Amino acid sequence: MELRWTAMTRMIPGLKPMDFNGLADPYVKLHLLPGACKANKLKTKTQRNTLNPVWNEDLTYSGITDDDITHKVLRISVCDEDKLSHNEFIGEIRVPLRRLKPSQKKHFNICLERQVPVCARLRGTTGRGPWGDQVSRTFSLPPQLASPSSMSVALRGISCYLKELEQVEQGPGLLEERGRILLSLSYSSRRRGLLVGIVRCAHLAAMDVNGYSDPYVKTYLRPDVDKKSKHKTRVKKKTLNPEFNEEFFYEMELSTLASKTLEVTVWDYDIGKSNDFIGGVALGPGARREARKHWSDCLQQPDAALERWHTLTSQLPPAAGALPSA
Repeated sequence: MELRWTAMTRMIPGLKPMDFNGLADPYVKLHLLPGACKANKLKTKTQRNTLNPVWNEDLTYSGITDDDITHKVLRISVCDEDKLSHNEFIGEIRVPLRRLKPSQKKHFNICLERQVPVCARLRGTTGRGPWGDQVSRTFSLPPQLASPSSMSVALRGISCYLKELEQVEQGPGLLEERGRILLSLSYSSRRRGLLVGIVRCAHLAAMDVNGYSDPYVKTYLRPDVDKKSKHKTRVKKKTLNPEFNEEFFYEMELSTLASKTLEVTVWDYDIGKSNDFIGGVALGPGARREARKHWSDCLQQPDAALERWHTLTSQLPPAAGALPSA
């Protein structure tokens, strides 16, 4: 089953002027929290010289899992584009995904929250957001900026604050998300082995200077004493949303497979140097949440092809052991 979540950005009337001409150049960014990173950022086009922007854009996240629906929050932030300096933060809202229902369109009319600090050291307050959740919120607004130099100083403070805020919200020990991968698992009773389907990836982290990656996928079945379990897909050039549709087979009795861990890693292919690790996921008895459930369901439902999305992280969980070489 493929889950897609679409945010429809329509219009935001009455924005605060951010430029010296009394207008702004606004755009909207989306992040999924916790785990905000470039891989899960979506962005609208910039509307020039307006305080009442209209976008009519649909931004779609592929690979939303049941676990995401339970734990993730969509952060919708509005910024002012500035080609000569740092882009300026205008405001944001946050929508817990658990407030939404599959295949049901929901409209929100909510005021943007001003989370702009005076500097990187802030006096925080705790309150409740529009959804009744306890949140840490802002602080005092900056004084009127008298010159471009003072504006530059304030913007650097805002940039530092936002980076610190993201680190706090991700929590200690939380692995960085690097994209999503759609996997198919099926144990074949006739062939006595595991069929692993590498269907596609979405929202991969960009590893090359051109803003893309040249991804391929590797799989191992651990423990792998004889080091013969490696399979590798073809390389897809210049894409963050590759489609592979390749299938690998591991010949093994079902009882033996129950103690194994399937390690799936995604890499960026580079000519003349080491390939870059993008992200990975481990499925097995020691895995967590969606990954463990997918593995368990596969073993309990032989001959059924089970297709599910998984989150790629910057490091493999302990169940997978050490990171393999490219």
